[in-house]
Amino acid sequence: MSPLRFTGFLILFLAAMVSSAQSAEHAAAGHDAATIGQDHDAAAHEPGPAYDEAAALSLSQAAIGRSVNDHSFLDGEGREIALSALRGRPVVISLIYTSCYHVCPTITTNLEKVVRVARDALGENSFSVLSIGFDTPNDTPDRMRLFARQRGIDINDWHFVSASAETMRDLSADIGFSYFDSPKGFDHMIQATLLDGKGKVYRQVYGIAPEPPSLVEPLKEVLWGKQVAATPIDGWINNIKLFCTVYDPTTGKYHFDYSPFIAFGIGLLALSGIAWVIVHSWRRSSPSGPAA
Repeated sequence: MSPLRFTGFLILFLAAMVSSAQSAEHAAAGHDAATIGQDHDAAAHEPGPAYDEAAALSLSQAAIGRSVNDHSFLDGEGREIALSALRGRPVVISLIYTSCYHVCPTITTNLEKVVRVARDALGENSFSVLSIGFDTPNDTPDRMRLFARQRGIDINDWHFVSASAETMRDLSADIGFSYFDSPKGFDHMIQATLLDGKGKVYRQVYGIAPEPPSLVEPLKEVLWGKQVAATPIDGWINNIKLFCTVYDPTTGKYHFDYSPFIAFGIGLLALSGIAWVIVHSWRRSSPSGPAA
């Protein structure tokens, strides 16, 4: 193995170790118990008798690792968008209904904040977002376009789309999403589903206001080793950038962490010092010439 390749692998290893330690602090954010269709800050909503939170969570978790079929949707302009067209990059799916006056608008507004942090950390074209209206008779392309406009969301590769009743039924089964009619609209799982580049369910992110690491960290895991690069060196650089990008809870954003390089430099100096001592001691102890 060449010295350059060995150095690259060593830097990646150190970066991954530091990133793992950082992300462990936030692991609970992505694995908390699911929150059902309630807005604790606005209009409290007791779920109807048809909704079983434990069963809904179990259904949601069971979808992890499942391949999602190719489904087609209509965006706000009436253009068809197929899941297959988004393959190759991660996709975040958020299911909402437009007649919801509290929970779904709040979910979407909070998701926008996380998406902006994630895009800033991982790159503008690192992943796609689909907000899908599950109330199929009412969540028309026009209603979805208006819903996005009312939230002030105009982000590249974030699509607000409608689905047919059949598509919604099949998609819900694929990603483990459940919803039921209730006197105030719907009881439903509050989840964002992360698909990997091959269309498999990689992670479920729960809650009305998830912290950025709950989405960004699994995105980093999905993107690791799969960044498009012209050369192997470019690929190493992309992965180094990816795993040296860490979350700062004081600012709510990600930044590039130089500590792995500092640790690598210190380790290299220490190894060089040890090697020098060994070589110097060996030279002093070895005979100066052949025995007489």
